[in-house]
Amino acid sequence: MKKILLFILCCGTFLLSKAQQEFEWQVKAFGFADNREYLAADLYSQSILGMRFAPEVGLRIDSTHRLRFGVNFLQEFGAEPFGEKVNPIVYYNYENKGLSFYLGAFPRFELLGDYPRAVLNDTLMYYRPNIEGLFFRYRKGKFHQQVWVDWTSRQTAEKREQFMVGLSGKATSGLLFFSHYLSMLHTANTTEGDFPVRDNMVALLQVGADLSDRWVLDSLTIAAGALGSLDRIRGEYDTRTPKGFIADLHAAYKSWFVHNTFYKGQAHDVLFGDRFYTKDSYDRLDLGWRPFRKGNVEGFFMFSLHFTPGEVSNQQMIQLRYNIGY
Repeated sequence: MKKILLFILCCGTFLLSKAQQEFEWQVKAFGFADNREYLAADLYSQSILGMRFAPEVGLRIDSTHRLRFGVNFLQEFGAEPFGEKVNPIVYYNYENKGLSFYLGAFPRFELLGDYPRAVLNDTLMYYRPNIEGLFFRYRKGKFHQQVWVDWTSRQTAEKREQFMVGLSGKATSGLLFFSHYLSMLHTANTTEGDFPVRDNMVALLQVGADLSDRWVLDSLTIAAGALGSLDRIRGEYDTRTPKGFIADLHAAYKSWFVHNTFYKGQAHDVLFGDRFYTKDSYDRLDLGWRPFRKGNVEGFFMFSLHFTPGEVSNQQMIQLRYNIGY
């Protein structure tokens, strides 16, 4: 901890000495309380409560290049010692004419926060706030495409190499849109071990319509498509490729919103996906209230019902995000 803080202080002092450049800073706070009652579905129940605090300092070299340094502290309520879990933030960012590029350890939420839970579960936002690797995005008008790589484990004599690769994008024409999300988790061997290599992939493709301008609601979107995955452990079992139908509906009016996701098909084993998709039939209903979403502050409460064959599970969630900076 002392070494990290000293490093950040030295970086900040260096940046301040560069009077000809533009100094930047940002402070993010993320509070959460997520109570999951999943025993009815024979899944892991837990209560996740805590606070993340992430200060950053940086240097904008010109209109396109930026360097950032910081830390992301996690304090789970009741855990000791206080602030034990720390993730360093160090990255380079390039922005120019619709192109975005990140390299280093950089915040995940702003870049991948819209990923469906079937592809990336929302627990990652609590316990793995940074992407450690690279991210590239191209955006033009109503089209964007992005690709990223996130190393989750470096290969050593004891640890297996593990990384994720993701590809996603969206294209809109009038009321209609097409979106896709793909990710692959590759788990290799240790330098001295003899473990089988595992490839775990998932893809979600949807066609939908944004009807927000055609109704009295502030937001109304519908989408439907296919969810497929691929899983294999080399030398242990053949490639498994389950697939199924998935549909989403989202509606919002003032501070209230409803979201429903329905899946029907074969059961999936997506290691970083929501475990409810290990069922062959699943429906999630979210009822939410967002009392404020202005400027630097956003907060919401959400009550969720999870319908699996013959069972109903529930979840209650509160989140608060506060961002200030220059």
